[in-house]
Amino acid sequence: MQIPALHPTSPDRPATLETGNAPLRIGRITTHSRLFVGTGKYRDAETMRAAIEASGAEIVTVAVRRERLLDAEGRSLLDELDLTRLTVLPNTAGCFSASDAVRVARLGRDLLEQLGNAGAHWVKLEVLGDRRTLLPDPVGTLEAVGELVADGFDVLAYSSDDPIMALRLRDAGATSVMPAGSPIGSGRGIANPAAIRIILELLQSKDAGGDPEYPVIVDAGVGAPSDVIAAMELGADGVLLNTGIAHAADPVRMARAMRLACEAGYLGARAGRIPARLYASASSPWEGRVATIPGE
Repeated sequence: MQIPALHPTSPDRPATLETGNAPLRIGRITTHSRLFVGTGKYRDAETMRAAIEASGAEIVTVAVRRERLLDAEGRSLLDELDLTRLTVLPNTAGCFSASDAVRVARLGRDLLEQLGNAGAHWVKLEVLGDRRTLLPDPVGTLEAVGELVADGFDVLAYSSDDPIMALRLRDAGATSVMPAGSPIGSGRGIANPAAIRIILELLQSKDAGGDPEYPVIVDAGVGAPSDVIAAMELGADGVLLNTGIAHAADPVRMARAMRLACEAGYLGARAGRIPARLYASASSPWEGRVATIPGE
């Protein structure tokens, strides 16, 4: 059966054989790729650009603090990105207090407004607890969400996999909650699948008072395509990663693998898998089989 393809900008467009994904709406932005990639840690700008292209991502994260550091030729990382095609998601990486994160978010907004990029109105909020674990500070994160929402931002809040914290962030006005699969850069994949499932149920199930359209994006800890598939099969709306691509032996090939994994996981989660069984279940019926000839 051929899956119909509508206009690529239609928010109602179903998944197609070409893209694998249906569009995802996050606040004021619609993306047709559910894979979000970072721009840090690459060995050079050429590799970064090729990997982003191979990933199929339409949204890339940029650490705002790093964007104020220019190279010897006066260029920033943004000079290396195709801002006519990519939407920048500025993030507050490296912030350890709510006040610092809010200041950096506003800096990112000013920078992207000057460049005319659609990402100026949103932010990936990170308020970290310490430098060793890079786990989010829940108190600081919640405080920053409230202030940024009041200031007109669409806030995508990086969080732990604590379901109650996810609820608090949503109720504070976060446009999306982004629970960590595992610590940033660890490559451990989805450390607690049950917690991610509970978050998805609480935030998206009508029976639990959730909104089926509320976007939940797994962020951090992805090391392999199988980790992306696992996150999407749990029901996540998307996956954000950086180190898993940038530090791979072949970042461009890994980027393509992550893209295919995201599409496969998305389609697989919504295709309706068969129940797992302890014993075998014959693919062909026993009835009507050709009788065994005696003596053979």
